[in-house]
Amino acid sequence: MQRILVATDGSPGANRAVDTAAALAKATGFELVILTIGGNISGAELRQLASAEGDLSEALELAANQILSQARKRALRNGASTVTVQSGWGDTTEAIIGAVRREKADILVVGRRGRGRLSGLLLGSVSQKLASLAPCKVLIVP
Repeated sequence: MQRILVATDGSPGANRAVDTAAALAKATGFELVILTIGGNISGAELRQLASAEGDLSEALELAANQILSQARKRALRNGASTVTVQSGWGDTTEAIIGAVRREKADILVVGRRGRGRLSGLLLGSVSQKLASLAPCKVLIVP
């Protein structure tokens, strides 16, 4: 089966990417895979999250599940019929490319900017890196 993979962090730009990917899935009959990736978090940030939430793994899983649940609802509202969700951890670009390869995605859809505006300006945007490195077509949604 042919697949579209859309990466989301729950930001407005990522929501537009989910909407676009769902419309594309509806038009083509492709399966839609929605992915969210937990990025690299420093030790200090991990300690702060763990003390605020109690159990760090539960807090991270809850956040990922919330993003994926909202994205799945958006995709179904926008006409996608076959939707699966996944979460991962690590370097965002590497994790997304790994998922594209694993899922044998034909198209990757991402928003132009996610939550990390400052880090995107300093380190280069994830969407730019994906456009250069992904082993499939990449659709960047403004």
